[in-house]
Order: sequence, then C-alpha cells, then structure tokens
Amino acid sequence: MPAYKSYCWSLGTTSFRMVEFNRKIEEQLRLLNDFWSLPQYSNENWSANNAIQVAYYEFIKEQGFIEDREAPRKDKDAREKTSGLVDLGLINDERRLTSAGQALLAVAQSGNFEDNNLLQIPADSFIYFKQLLKLSCPFDGAPVRPYVVLTYMLAELGQISKEEFTYLLPLAINRNKTDMIINYIREIRNGNATIDEAITSVLSEMDNYIEAKRLLLEVDIVNEAIIQEIGMNRKSRAYDKPYFNLYCTLTAFKNAPTDDNARFLFNTVKSISGKASTYWKQYLFNTSLTSVVERDGASTVNQVDLFRVDNEEELRKEFFRLLHLFKAKSLLDDYYDLNKRYFKTSDTVLFRDDAVKFDIIPNCYFSLVKDALLDIAFTEATNLYSNTNLVDIGTNFDVQQEQLFEKAEELYGVQVRNFYDIQGFVDRERYARLNQMIDEKFTDEILVNLMTHFENRNDNEIQALVTNNADVPTIFEYVLAIAWYKISGRQGKVLEYMNLSLDADLLPISHATGGHEDITYKYEATDNYPAHTLLIEATLAGGTNQRRMEMEPVSRHLGTYLITHDESAYCLFVSPYLDSNVMSDFRGRKLIPFRVGNAVINSMKIISCATAEMKRMILNRMTYAELYPIFENAYQSNIIEGEEWYLQEIKNRI
Repeated sequence: MPAYKSYCWSLGTTSFRMVEFNRKIEEQLRLLNDFWSLPQYSNENWSANNAIQVAYYEFIKEQGFIEDREAPRKDKDAREKTSGLVDLGLINDERRLTSAGQALLAVAQSGNFEDNNLLQIPADSFIYFKQLLKLSCPFDGAPVRPYVVLTYMLAELGQISKEEFTYLLPLAINRNKTDMIINYIREIRNGNATIDEAITSVLSEMDNYIEAKRLLLEVDIVNEAIIQEIGMNRKSRAYDKPYFNLYCTLTAFKNAPTDDNARFLFNTVKSISGKASTYWKQYLFNTSLTSVVERDGASTVNQVDLFRVDNEEELRKEFFRLLHLFKAKSLLDDYYDLNKRYFKTSDTVLFRDDAVKFDIIPNCYFSLVKDALLDIAFTEATNLYSNTNLVDIGTNFDVQQEQLFEKAEELYGVQVRNFYDIQGFVDRERYARLNQMIDEKFTDEILVNLMTHFENRNDNEIQALVTNNADVPTIFEYVLAIAWYKISGRQGKVLEYMNLSLDADLLPISHATGGHEDITYKYEATDNYPAHTLLIEATLAGGTNQRRMEMEPVSRHLGTYLITHDESAYCLFVSPYLDSNVMSDFRGRKLIPFRVGNAVINSMKIISCATAEMKRMILNRMTYAELYPIFENAYQSNIIEGEEWYLQEIKNRI
C-alpha cells in the first residue's frame, strides 16, 4: 500500500513562522534563561513533562510574549514556539540554552551588533551564519544541510530565481538530486525544460509514487477509496476525498463539455483545500471569478492536455501527474516563507527583484570555499550546539582576509589593497541598491500612505509594505529616515545615521534589546545652512504615554549629545500625534538650562513635527534647504506656548 514519503527539506515548522523573527528568537532565549533560573523549575526536565511545558507557556504569556487567545493545548504550543530554536542549535532538546544560544543572547543584550568579523555582517548574523552552516534536517535516514545546499547552488549558478528557490532548491535532498536540480535549472533557463517537469521528474522516481500510479492504472473502476489511496495525503487520507469528485467532474466535462458541467467542475475545484485549489483553477479555467463561470460556462475552460487524451488510461496518468504536481507546489509554497526567514538571519543572501543571490563579501567567501561545501552538505554536524569557529565547521572554511581581497578583485574588478578599499566598494554598492529600492518601494505616494497608516496604526498594512521582521515603531523610524534622506537630496550616509539594524536587503530588523531610538543626521556646511547635526526622534506614542516615554529622554539625548560633541546640533521630534504638554516642554528648552554634572547647556533647539506636516513636506517636494530656515526661525520666535508656537511657526509655514 503506497504511503507518503517526504521529497523535500524545510527549515523549522510552519508553527514557528513568526513575524519579527529575530526579535522573537532573542526574546525566547532570554525568557528560557529566566524560566530555568527560577528555583521551582531549575532542576526539572522538559522532555515528556507536560506540566513543565504548560508552566513555560504560562510564564511567557505572563511576560507578554504571547498576546493572542489562550492555546487549547498549552504544552503543544510551548513545544512549537521553541522548536525552531532547537533546530538552530540555540537550545537543546531539553530547552536549555547552548553555548551558541548564550552567545546570541549576549550579543542581543549588549546591543552591540558591530560587523567586525570575516564576512562584515552584524555580530548576531555571524552566529546565525555559523549555525546555518551546521544545521541539518534528517531525511530518510540521511541528513541534508539546507543552507549549505543553497550556498553551493548559488556558487554554481550565480543566482536563482524566486521560483527556483521555492520549487526546486528544497528538492535537493542528496548529492544526486542536487546535481539533477542544478542541471534542470540550466535547462529551464535555456528553454529546454520547465519547473513543473523538474518537480514531476523528482516525484516520478520515488517508489511510493511508482506504486500509487500502478495501482490507479490497474483498477477496473476508480472509486473514492482508490483516490484516497493514491493521494497519499501526509496528514490523513480523508483529506483527499474531494479529489474523487474532481476526477468524476473532469471525466464528465471531457465526455460532455457543457456549460453545466463547466460550472460543476469549477465548484468542485473550489472544494479542494489549500493552494492546490488555486493551481487546479489556474490550469483548468481562464478566470478565477465564479460569476464569470456561471455566466459563460464552458467557454471559460482551457483546452488542456487532460481533455485531449484518447482513452481513460491516459486520463488517469495525466490526472495522477497533476494531482501530485499541484500538491507538491502547494507544499513548497508553504515552506518558502519559512526557509527565507531562516536564511535571511545570516545576512549573507539577498532576496531582491525576484532573485536570490549572495551579498558581495559572502559571494567572495563562498567562491573560495565552494569545493568544500559538498563535503559537509549531506552530513550531520556534531558541534551544532557549540559557538564554534569557522575552522571547526570545516578546515577549508577558515579563509583569510587577504584571500577575500584577492577574490573581490577577481570577481568585481576593483582594486583592494586593504579593508577600507573593500568596505568602500561595499558601501557604494549598498547605496546603489538603497536608491533603487527607494525608487521602487518608497515613492512619495507610498511614503505618504505609510504616514497615514502610522497615524491609524494599520500595523498589518505597514508590515506588508515594508517588512514583517521588524515591529511597527522600528519601521516608523526607518520610514522616517528614508523620507528625510529624500528631503535631504539623498545626501549623507543615511544607512549609518539610522542607528538601526538592517538586514542584507537593507530592511529594518527589530531586536529584543539594545540600540538607539533616534536618527543622527549630519550635514556639511552649504550656502543654506552651517555644518550641524540633526537628531530625529520618532515615536508612535500619544497622550500620557508620549509625556511619560518621550518628554525626558528627548531632551536628555540632545543635551547629552551637545555636551559630548563639539558641534552644533538640534532635534526634530516626529509623531503622528503631538501632546500639548510635550510640545510646551520641548519649546521651553530654549529657556531652561540642561545640566549633566557640572556641564550646562543654556538653550536647546527642539522642533516638534506631526506626520501630517511630514506628508506635506513629501507632497510639496520640500528640501532640507527650505526647511532649515523655517526651523531656525521657529526656534528664534518669541512665541513660547507650545500649541500656538506650533500652529504659527511650523504648521502654517510648511
């Protein structure tokens, strides 16, 4: 009797598919560390101990990590929420932090993410990078290291498309399949094959599929039981019952392509669960609209091979092929986002323009170690839990910086004499990518829409437009920095000014702790203004929360900066809503001295600005050269009361 067998790898489980991925990993490491430190739990075991698992669930819910409804099975939810950390080797099966997990937690708690490592990626990303090199998935008795397979494929092919990443990369489960997939990708690019053919080819070699196909072809009559048998559903064969109705309606339409049979067929396809329904619909119909099928009937059905076959045996063959092709694509679709999340933690791979490729220095690195990748790709690491050096992963992985310099010259045609040369080249490339992304992803219209979403706290829309790997307050800072970069004529090193963690695609990442909350924008002297620094403070808090969270810190940040830096500086405070007391306090700083120890700042310039005015700046294409005198005149104004000052000196002049 044929049974389901896995034909692809995936990282983690779909139950671990979380937004703000990095931050929630770091938070769970802290929470687990705190949980096991409690005297009542310190000597307990996790395995087969439902009470402890429930206790952990209750603990993280009390700490605010879980905000959704109560889980029906708290022990299961606790296992699922920690499973991804086990896969990454950050905790062991007993949910205790490993040395790799302790190292990542230390970085997160220190807030020091400096990129002083071989690949010049953030410190946390370097830990993820090493863990991904070691991470393997058990596969039919033989392990496979997904990240290593990806890096080998990129080293061989230069880049892969989003479709190749989604539907073909996870099929590389061993050395032979990896070579097969690489060859298929080359054939597809030459127009000699398709992704569907590659998937079908992989499936058709599996014993269970061969057996299931034989069973379907040998029976005299196709019934519901047979369809459930040959469907080999990985959860329960009962899920495949709708496919019997599909087979019947397909046969009926082939024999009598009437309007009514077309409508029956469309409704049957809609009854299939998941993305597979969409694939069947796209294959069989030229519309996805029920109303159109109801109106036009048979004319909405595509003339596909399934309806051109000469006999029932050929019909069964084509039905079997499509059944498992669409199931496979549906499953691979489910895995795409999760695989991408794991790989992006390393900050070595770019996901842009429907293509997946290495960032510059990782590209140099993997060009050097490519030949060693297959030595470990289908083995299991014995040191997954350790915060290892690269040489401990493989002797050939310990690359010297000079080798990277030479490879950069070879691959990119740039002269590299020292670290600063390659850093300069990387920076130029990053700003070129940033400006392209701004042109495509952050047009003036999109920025204005985002400001409105911030005002209304449409968090889902905000994360859909920017990234779901950062919380909304972090995204607000990021979007504000992008807007100000455009206002400043795209001058200045905004990637440094942001004081945010960015991934390889230059999108923001939220961390559990650490980091600054302001943007530090530096201006050189021009005919329009002197050399100075602008601190931009952003908050989504309003009312009492704004007074509590921002009134003291904003003044302190500017005062401390002025005391510790021998330069001119002022602050712009931006929020969707401006509390009148906050505005009055900031305006009053012109007259109220600020003290730190024996140091005194007699007057501070803090300009309040609502997102409504930010939207006007963007829509009117205002430049910083135009805004600076407005802010300076507002500062010099004799109006002190906050609301009146804001109305007369800021709102009415922008």
